[in-house]
Amino acid sequence: MHYVYFIKSIKNNFFYIGSTDNLVERIKEHNKGKVLSTKHYAPFKLIYYEAYFSKKDALIRECLLKHHGSSKGHLKKRIKYSLEN
Repeated sequence: MHYVYFIKSIKNNFFYIGSTDNLVERIKEHNKGKVLSTKHYAPFKLIYYEAYFSKKDALIRECLLKHHGSSKGHLKKRIKYSLEN
């Protein structure tokens, strides 16, 4: 399986969207500060994820969420109560 995930920093209001084929290990890497783009914001909690059989589908979805504000905005509206915690 391939995953697109949405994590939130426990320290502040920083959000990150990524994709991986091993969700549990990837979250551990973020929390240990091993990911350059997120290391200053650790620790994180997983807010949301989507699972895909196809890596290509997951990468396309990640790109849409990262680079098309409306897609990210729609997702934030769908999970707004999860973002508050």
